[in-house]
Amino acid sequence: MPNRKPTIVLPVGDPAGIGPEIALKAALDPKVCAACDPVLVSDAGVIERHAKACGLNVTLNVIDSTAKADRSGARINVLSCPQPETTALGFGIVSPVSGRASIAFCAAAIKAAQSGEADAVVAAPQHETSIARAGIAFDGHPSFVARQTGTNEAGVYMMLCFGDTKIAHVTLHRSVRDALAEVTRENVARTIRATDHALKRLGVASPRIAVSGVNPHAGEGGLFGREEIEIVKPAMDDAAHEGLQVEGPFGADTMFHMPGFDAFVVMLHDQGHIAAKLLARNAAAALTIGVPILFSSVAHGTGHDIAGKGVADPSAMIEAVLRMAGAKRLG
Repeated sequence: MPNRKPTIVLPVGDPAGIGPEIALKAALDPKVCAACDPVLVSDAGVIERHAKACGLNVTLNVIDSTAKADRSGARINVLSCPQPETTALGFGIVSPVSGRASIAFCAAAIKAAQSGEADAVVAAPQHETSIARAGIAFDGHPSFVARQTGTNEAGVYMMLCFGDTKIAHVTLHRSVRDALAEVTRENVARTIRATDHALKRLGVASPRIAVSGVNPHAGEGGLFGREEIEIVKPAMDDAAHEGLQVEGPFGADTMFHMPGFDAFVVMLHDQGHIAAKLLARNAAAALTIGVPILFSSVAHGTGHDIAGKGVADPSAMIEAVLRMAGAKRLG
């Protein structure tokens, strides 16, 4: 069916947080329903409790395969991932129960995308402390998706997306000392390649990419460090020799004002995240790049303080779903 709308699966994240609420609100959004067939991935009881608490009047269609989804829009499709421990779970609770459930939801969604049952995944927020209390290794969605898909973690990265701005990170959840050790010529070049490929999947035919330095003012010609001269620029040259359009290195404090770029590549977590959270507070989505499936997640937290109150803003979730619905599947 060439005109079939894409199926986007939405693992609801931390069942004690706002994830189930914003996933429900996204699945009910008219723009989302026009662009794709959304399917929540959760224990049905979790969805029912959040819907009731938040005053959302919905009818669920609980299924064991996305092939059984109700595409009429009359019911909310829930790909069942039973987690009986969540039955007595309250809102805003840090618990290993939440950690185990949220990881199970995400793994089930990734499996659906790998098998071809879903065209993309858009994940609601995880609570890392709950996951840690469950004894599960987790340092963010990119490495988790890599492990679940059998992809080498060294080539998997995060790209923050909001509006027309996209920021990819060479390093992520590491101490600054450890992150600097990972800023190598090979790693920077891999990040640029992954960014170029992701942009093409998102419909940018000929991406133009800006790259930051490591040091203030991108090292100021070696006055503040030589990483730009010895690592970043050679990596950019490698990418340019492969035909990629790449410019820099630029100071990370100024380059986001530069027009005409389809994405920015930064070296360190805070170089990108501070800019994103200042410019798009609670509205950025995180795209995992370098993996064989389309996977995005919202970049804000689990909102334990407002869970179950019906006031959570689903904007980032909606934007992420719409972005994935419009993405190209390049394999």
